[in-house]
Amino acid sequence: MDLSELDYDLPPEAIAQTPAPRRDAARLLVVGRASGSLEDRAVADLPRLLRPGDCLVVNDSRVVPARVYAADARGRPVELLFVEPERGGRWTALVRPGRRCGAGAELQAGPARLSVAAVLADGARLIERRDGTILDLLDTQGLPPLPPYIARHAKPAPEDWERYQTVYARTPGSIAAPTAGLHFTEELLARLSARGVEVLALTLHVGPATFRPITAARVEDHVLAPERVSVPVGVATAVDRARAEGRRVIAVGTTTTRALEGRAAADGRVRPGAGPVDLTITPGRRFRVVDALLTNFHLPRSSLLVLVAAFAGRELVLRAYRHAVRAGYRFYSYGDATLIV
Repeated sequence: MDLSELDYDLPPEAIAQTPAPRRDAARLLVVGRASGSLEDRAVADLPRLLRPGDCLVVNDSRVVPARVYAADARGRPVELLFVEPERGGRWTALVRPGRRCGAGAELQAGPARLSVAAVLADGARLIERRDGTILDLLDTQGLPPLPPYIARHAKPAPEDWERYQTVYARTPGSIAAPTAGLHFTEELLARLSARGVEVLALTLHVGPATFRPITAARVEDHVLAPERVSVPVGVATAVDRARAEGRRVIAVGTTTTRALEGRAAADGRVRPGAGPVDLTITPGRRFRVVDALLTNFHLPRSSLLVLVAAFAGRELVLRAYRHAVRAGYRFYSYGDATLIV
């Protein structure tokens, strides 16, 4: 598929700049894959939309305050987005502007002294701290890593510390929120459980792959970088049991989808364990585990939109997006959601 086939027109005012007043007050577009139907609902309607016995799988990775503002030796500003820890207390980081951060460059972030230990092949930097740990730096100087299409991303509001995090976030490690999960409240989860929906949690730490642009002309030529995944034995067993009993497996988000499909064996059984998942989902792939998908509206020409098109079909997805634009849905991380069944 040519990347240009996953383009659509979106007015700038449709990009959500703030979250809904209440998490589950977001709108929900229900998309029927078989029927092609589109139904306008709300996230709060999920207990009525899902069936008893459905298996709902969420990503419980916790977003770390990964964005840090520093200055180079001449006092010029440098932005760092810390991605993941490496050996010896060093961290991989994306930096901007890169020309100020060659190997050996010295940086100052508040009282913390940093240096660029190496420039990696993909352009990321290996950062070390001389007077403490980078974890301590993130605790004291780090900011929520809001995406750049949110105008205040450089100066997050107090509400972002709570709202750019799911209520069930547990294990720190993501540099972007698994945004489909932002719509859930403790009350909504309790209502789903009372409905007989089985709620399970795995962990996929969202890395730069989720927002790096596709540069290949054909989506099949794009390769997503690996992301760290952990699927507990109990979760794998429960998902396999649901499939064997003919119950639906519903992934909350593209990250959960990548984790489940990436850990699936040829027969569809989910392999428990921890490690990197390097699966890139493109149109034509057969989904072995996931029967339905709850996800936000994604950027044109993005790998996330590619995954959704692979799941529901390009024509239906773009028709749903055109409807959402006309109907005034809010797009992207703090926006509304789709339920594709």
